[in-house]
Amino acid sequence: MNLEDYRITCGWSKNEMARQASMDFNTLNRALNGENVSLGTADKIAAAISRKLGRSIPWQTIEGLNANVKSL
Repeated sequence: MNLEDYRITCGWSKNEMARQASMDFNTLNRALNGENVSLGTADKIAAAISRKLGRSIPWQTIEGLNANVKSL
């Protein structure tokens, strides 16, 4: 499932999804559009979805959720 599928499954508007993930709407919108987001942002989104659905959803399993995971 992609991020939009999860948003709909959770019954959230984009604004509500951003609120549940404790982030700015524009940051969430970048994630929804498939743009790279920080690892922390990806984790927050996955955690919010996991809480809502009552099961663990690792960010890596969310299709199209692209996180910057560059090594130092």
